[in-house]
Amino acid sequence: MVHGFQFVQDLAVVLAIATVVGWFCQRIGLSVVVGFLAAGMIIGPHTPPATLISDIERIETLSQLGLVFLMFSIGMGLSLRRLRRLGPGLVLATFGGAMVMYHLARLFGFALGWNANQGLFLAGMLMVSSSAIISKILHESGANHERSGQLAMGVSVLEDVVAVVMLTLLGSMAGAESAPASGVMGTLVRLGAFVVLAGVGGLLAVPWLLRRMSIAADEELQTLGVAGLLLGLAVVAQASGYSLALGAFLLGVIVAETLHRNQVERAFEGIRAVFSAVFFVAIGLQIDWRQLWDGVGLIALVSAFTLVARPVAVSAGLTLVGTPLRDALRTGLTATPIGEFSFVIAQLGVARALVPAQFYPLAVGVSLVTALLAPVLTRHSAVIATAITARQPVWLTDWLEAYHAWLGRVEQRRTRNLIWQLSRRRVIQVSVGVLFVTGLVVFSGLFFDLLEASLGRDWLFPHGLEVVFWLVVVLLVTAPLLAIWRNLSAMSLLYAEFVTRDHANAARLRPVVETLLKLLVALGLTIWLGAILPFGSATRWLLALGVAAACLVLLVLRRKLIYWHSELEVELMELIEPRGARMSTTSTPWLRSHADWSLQIIDCTLPDLADCQGQRISDLAIRKRLGCTVVGIERQGFMISLPTPEVVLYPRDKVLLMGTAEQVKAGRDFLTRVSIHPLAESLFDEVRMEVVPVMAGSPAAGRSLKDLAAARDHGVQIAGIRRQEAKILNPSGDETVCVGDDLLLLGTASQINGFKAWVRPPPAEPRGEESSLAY
Repeated sequence: MVHGFQFVQDLAVVLAIATVVGWFCQRIGLSVVVGFLAAGMIIGPHTPPATLISDIERIETLSQLGLVFLMFSIGMGLSLRRLRRLGPGLVLATFGGAMVMYHLARLFGFALGWNANQGLFLAGMLMVSSSAIISKILHESGANHERSGQLAMGVSVLEDVVAVVMLTLLGSMAGAESAPASGVMGTLVRLGAFVVLAGVGGLLAVPWLLRRMSIAADEELQTLGVAGLLLGLAVVAQASGYSLALGAFLLGVIVAETLHRNQVERAFEGIRAVFSAVFFVAIGLQIDWRQLWDGVGLIALVSAFTLVARPVAVSAGLTLVGTPLRDALRTGLTATPIGEFSFVIAQLGVARALVPAQFYPLAVGVSLVTALLAPVLTRHSAVIATAITARQPVWLTDWLEAYHAWLGRVEQRRTRNLIWQLSRRRVIQVSVGVLFVTGLVVFSGLFFDLLEASLGRDWLFPHGLEVVFWLVVVLLVTAPLLAIWRNLSAMSLLYAEFVTRDHANAARLRPVVETLLKLLVALGLTIWLGAILPFGSATRWLLALGVAAACLVLLVLRRKLIYWHSELEVELMELIEPRGARMSTTSTPWLRSHADWSLQIIDCTLPDLADCQGQRISDLAIRKRLGCTVVGIERQGFMISLPTPEVVLYPRDKVLLMGTAEQVKAGRDFLTRVSIHPLAESLFDEVRMEVVPVMAGSPAAGRSLKDLAAARDHGVQIAGIRRQEAKILNPSGDETVCVGDDLLLLGTASQINGFKAWVRPPPAEPRGEESSLAY
């Protein structure tokens, strides 16, 4: 009882201090993360007599609890949709930049005389930036709508994935002076299998559960249910040999793929703020300020290295995928601060005695320095980038232009590659299927141990649990294996057709090539299954029995299995979109029906995806259509009494309906109706400004802005015109565009790219030999 009271007391102290320090940091323009870390060090066990929290075990509990909710919120910011919108180029740039930073950090650690483990953990700490700090800096500096700011935010989000991979690798292979490539690949494959297994299971279960809860449970119960899922998946990840952070991060990504994302995000907004502060304050509580002071020289040295190496690494990655050097440099300067994942990686190394204890204060010190200097670098990134590009050697400029032109040609060839376009989807499906089956088989031992602990090995009959469990496992992998084989067979046919299409004996050669490819596929599948299946003496006969049962199922239910798998695939591709949801209503005791008048007043809350959202009461014609009347609306705690017909309804409005019992019931069903429609995501955060030159021969030259109709035809707004030394801001429609003008465009990346393609002069007609070479 005393321990529970002390934990609550510690939590109260942490939140109170975080509130005061956060308010103070906002007033002076500092990142609140810096304040949280400093506050933790001040009130922690290492600063008597100011110590307010001294129990190390409770501090670690606070840290773990804060980490789970922080990783969940980070995962909510990363979805497959957002990854697709960011594009493969930015993904490659992020991982390329991470590899550059990895090697630079390892070389730096070697120069300091550190061993392999220390260099490895230093690289892990510096490879990833803090998306929480970067997003706040971009918002405060107003750079979140610039291209460099959006690139920096995209890089920081993708680096969270890098951090998850690094956490897994460091947790499994650190401690050895060197790790063989096979060990690294095995760890990555196992991680991929766990992620796919948890992801597929989550995408099947979580949206269905959220949909059912949105119909049958109040918002408070929905929040409790999601919190239970969050902690549960974090525990499963920990039991599987990974960290709590991975499980929480995965659930955030899964929820981000559902139509209930905004609802969950709103419900967890306060909880996220609370436990994010708890995490950073708890990190500070574990730091002895004397260690920071004793290591100030090392912190300054590593911080200086980070402030140079991170911009270089990020800029190199972006430049290699075709980003202009100036934008790449600005992005690199913005993406300098390290944060939450660096703390977790340092904590892992210190806890396992793989690195000295000084690494923990080192990570905090470097984060403090980079977080303090990042706003300055962001504000002056344009000046710094311009100064660097102006001084770059001519040979580098020529090489970058040639390289980017080559990238453009490669991209054109890739988009015209018919064989890849036809097989790309099947390659993805086979990869996901292989990882799913691998995860199901590899982690089946963990599931069996959990069941054995609760049911016993001789459940139902002697060795009954083993028999039933392995039969279920084999039957579960039957449908994915069948789908893998069908996809690979179709690809064999496709490749055989492609290889033999120009051969004189194509008709006779094609079946031979197809058969050889299928034999190779069968051999590969056999080797793969032999590597992952547990062929111990206790399970060999059970697996044989399961395979026999699976063959029988294939003979009887082959068509059904194909149909079920196709349905599952469609549901996963559509991300389990709800097929209608009705929010539950809540009766209020002060609203009483008047039986003698046969009138009743009830309230209903409009769902996030209600069909009536954004429409006026008069347009809905509720009274004319259903006979009931809207007599009040509660919106964000504000009551609109007797709203006029012109009032617009918004999601989460609580509407009071008056009428007979049948009328108000019909009105409630009408207002809470949700139809099937695709998930719409706002592109507000992707709006930016970019300068486009008008060259000779451009279709825009000599025309007025009114004639260009850029907003109507391309969705962009021309915010300004630079003509020689003069700047025309917010030009009128009568302003004429001249050759040599620079147009300042406002719009999303796709809109600006479309306008740039239109405003570019038409290419010259190829002549003679050049024309034939083009073909």
